[in-house]
Amino acid sequence: MTQKLYYKDAYIKEFITKGLEQNQDHSGRWYIILNETAFYPTGGGQPCDLGTLNGVRVLEVEETEEEIRHYVEERLENIGKVKGEIDWSRRFDHMQQHAGQHILTAAFEELFQIRTVSFHLGKEFCTIDLEIENLSEEILFEVERRANDIILENRPIEAKWVSHSEASEYKLRKELSVTEDIRLVIIPDYDYNGCGGTHPRATSQVSVIKILDWEKQKNMVRVRFICGKRVLIHLHQKHFILKELGQLLSAPEDQLPVVTNKLVDANKAQAKSIANLQETQLQFEAEQLLKSVNEWAGEKVIEHVFENRPVQQLQKLARLITEKNLAINVFFVAENGDKLQFVFSRDQHASFNMKAIVKDILPVINGKGGGSDSSAQGGGAAIIRGKEILTQIQKCIQTKNFTKI
Repeated sequence: MTQKLYYKDAYIKEFITKGLEQNQDHSGRWYIILNETAFYPTGGGQPCDLGTLNGVRVLEVEETEEEIRHYVEERLENIGKVKGEIDWSRRFDHMQQHAGQHILTAAFEELFQIRTVSFHLGKEFCTIDLEIENLSEEILFEVERRANDIILENRPIEAKWVSHSEASEYKLRKELSVTEDIRLVIIPDYDYNGCGGTHPRATSQVSVIKILDWEKQKNMVRVRFICGKRVLIHLHQKHFILKELGQLLSAPEDQLPVVTNKLVDANKAQAKSIANLQETQLQFEAEQLLKSVNEWAGEKVIEHVFENRPVQQLQKLARLITEKNLAINVFFVAENGDKLQFVFSRDQHASFNMKAIVKDILPVINGKGGGSDSSAQGGGAAIIRGKEILTQIQKCIQTKNFTKI
C-alpha cells in the first residue's frame, strides 16, 4: 500500500520517493503507483490534487482497491526515483473549502438542528445539501455569522485515527460510514466528524466563509458558498461589475437597483411600442398584398418574394390575410442570405393542399419542412431565386391534381 503523506502533513508541497509500478489502464492512460505520495486522490466530495512527477503533469489521482493511481500526461522515463510537486494553490484552496464546509455544516446543526446530507467541492463554488424543505435569509445570516466567528477564534483543527470504540466517546456530527481505520477531524468544543479530506491546522486559515445563494431541491435545500481566497476573487469580480454598471448608468452603487428597474420598465414600454408599430405595419402590408390577388388553376392566390424577413413575420402576415376568409391561398418566400425560407397558407374556403406542395418543392432546394394541408413552412439552400420557386409551384399546381384537397 502507498503511504499517504497528506495524512502525516497536509502542508507537504514536494517529496521524493520511488515508483512501484508504471502501467496503462484499459483506455491507454499511463498511471504510476508510488511507494508514498502527497497527492490526495478524489474522494469524500473533494477533488484530487494535481501537480507533476519528475516534471510530467499529473492529470488525475484515484484510489482503487487500495491503490493510489497517479495518471500522468506521458510515460515517465524512470520511476526509480520520483520527485513529486503538488499544485499548492489548488491544494490549499481545497483545504480552505473543505474545512469551511465543516464549520458551516456545524453552524447549521448547532443553531437550527439542520443536518447536511451531502457536500460537493466544485471548481468555482461549493455546495451542501440540507435536510430541510425551505430556508430564510434570517437563518442564512445567523449561520454565516456564527461560522465566521468560529474562524476568527482561530480554533485548532485536529485530525486523529481512532478505533470504533474510541470514536464512540466523541459527540460525532454524523454516523460513521466505516468501522475501522477511522479518521476524525476535530474542531474542539464545536465539531467532531469522520473525514478523510485535507484541512488546514486552524480555523483562521479558512479566512472567511460567504454564502452565495440557495435553491430548493427534492425534499431538501442546496446552499452555495465559497471560502478563503475564493471570497476575495468573488468580491473583486462583483466590485468590478458594480463599478462598470455605475459608470454606464451614471448612478452610485446603492442606487443601481432603482436605476436598473427604471431602465427595465422603459425598455419594456419601448418593446411594447415597437411591437404595436410592427403589428400596424403588418396589417397595412396585408391590406396592400390583398390588392395583388392572382389566379392559379381557378384559385385566388397571393404570392410574394421578400428579402431578409424572419419566418415568424411571414407567418403572422399570412395569418392576417387568411383570417379574412376570402378563399385565398398565400405563398410567401424569403431570400435570407444563403437560405430560402417559405410560408404557405390558405383559409378554410381555399383548396390547395399546402403540405403536398411543400413536399413536392423541398427537393428543389435540398430543404426541410412540413405542416398541415392548410399551413406549411420550411427552408433550404438559396440555389435558385425565390421567384423561380413560385414559378415552379404554379406549374406544379396546374399539372398535378394532388395539390387540391
